[in-house]
Amino acid sequence: MRFHDSLTFFSIDSLPVTPWRNGGGETREIISMPQDAKDFNWRASVATIAQDGPFSAFPGIDRSITLLTGEGVHLFAEGQVDHLLTTPGEPFAFSGEVPLTSTLIGGTTTDFNIMTRHGTCRSVVSRKEYDFCAPLLMGGVLLVLKGEWLLQDEKRLTANQGVVWSNTQDVTLELLLRARSVDSLLLWAAILPL
Repeated sequence: MRFHDSLTFFSIDSLPVTPWRNGGGETREIISMPQDAKDFNWRASVATIAQDGPFSAFPGIDRSITLLTGEGVHLFAEGQVDHLLTTPGEPFAFSGEVPLTSTLIGGTTTDFNIMTRHGTCRSVVSRKEYDFCAPLLMGGVLLVLKGEWLLQDEKRLTANQGVVWSNTQDVTLELLLRARSVDSLLLWAAILPL
């Protein structure tokens, strides 16, 4: 079976690394859409948080963060957010306007991030442990956290591998994903039109 042209496969380890200006971590960008635009409508990345400190403000952006590795981080904004991000694979959504600070619970973490611009699109991030069909819709990302998955009964994906797409046509496609091990876990981030 031939995979659709809009699918791009990736491995976290092969993504380019951008150190943060404040020295507190680094980002590996998976996709930013539209490509080569000054401002993104949606963006997916994996970040490493190496020290306590403030999150960058992103006015007009909705954000979702999901712990991948590490003991977690305490996210806090006086009177707005007080959240312990300690369970791998459990997404947490917040507004980019919120002046969050992060405190590491037990050392460096890696986190999966989705950002969407107000008025353009929205995201739904969910964890999957069993076989399912993922509609490709506007765009999104699948990222394997644990185990092995089979895509369209043909392409094998293991931990830290994934697929990203941007469906610019008015066609709804589906991907069949089958969990191939008992501990299989992946994140599915769907980008939806408003």
